[in-house]
Amino acid sequence: MSLITTHRRELSVAAAYGVLLVALILFAPAFYQGANLRDVLVGAAPVLVAAVGMTLVILARQIDISIGSQFAICAVVAGMLAKAGLAMPIAAAGALAAGASLGALNGVLVAGFGLPAIVVTLATMVGLREALRWATEGVWVQDLPPGFQWMGFGQDVGRFAIPGLALVVWALVAWGMRHLAAGRAVYATGSDAEVARLTGVRPRRVVFGVFVVMGALTGLAALLSAIQFIDVQTNSGVGFELRVIAAVVVGGTSIAGGKGSLVGSLLGVLLLATAGPALTFLGSQAYWDRALQGVIILVAVAADAFGSATRLKARP
Repeated sequence: MSLITTHRRELSVAAAYGVLLVALILFAPAFYQGANLRDVLVGAAPVLVAAVGMTLVILARQIDISIGSQFAICAVVAGMLAKAGLAMPIAAAGALAAGASLGALNGVLVAGFGLPAIVVTLATMVGLREALRWATEGVWVQDLPPGFQWMGFGQDVGRFAIPGLALVVWALVAWGMRHLAAGRAVYATGSDAEVARLTGVRPRRVVFGVFVVMGALTGLAALLSAIQFIDVQTNSGVGFELRVIAAVVVGGTSIAGGKGSLVGSLLGVLLLATAGPALTFLGSQAYWDRALQGVIILVAVAADAFGSATRLKARP
């Protein structure tokens, strides 16, 4: 099997991204101002971190639509710990621990009780959002210490540190998926859980694990987003799951599980992170960004289904 065939989706996304960049050069060169490019990368960093976790979840043939609510809770936890006078590393650890705990809740319900992931995460999406609204009464976390914003590094350093940390997380997990047994177990579980079980993989443990990792990475994503502002919004994360799932699916990860790569997810994040601001620079209304995400998900899923049907017909 040729390299082009194996990585056809990644190459097609890269080509689409290249076309978009060329179009911006021709019709909206102001897009390439340094400040704007930096803002695009900073805004994409939390999405990339969460997309790493979502890639693992979808590879294992699951889904998590509750990450927007988890995102809000983790951001509030980090803000409240910092406001209480705790050091920034402790506040960061609290956000990750909160996310991992919420991911474990989903994992127990899906892997332990065998409930459908879409039903479980829909319930937790609504339940967690309403619980946060009740606990905070909708009041933002304010009067944060100076060391919270940009993790105390200052805006100039922080704007480089946030995308850098996101890329480090992506690279580490990508390496692990390629070289560690745990990564291969995720692919095996998503491809065929029963066959994976016969080869020594424990599918339920894998499913539980990917939900915990998804939650922890959502906590990190929430932290990377929250530190960019002077207050922590209790209504943050609305629509976050759509951006993350769109990036992963357009990057080539099959919604049916067992097929995809973190390289594709990275390309998907970059494409969507660029497409939104590009619409503004090209004179379109901002609300088309959300519509574009929905269309991209639909097209990507349809392309995946068409490709699977074509491969089945081609088999002797």
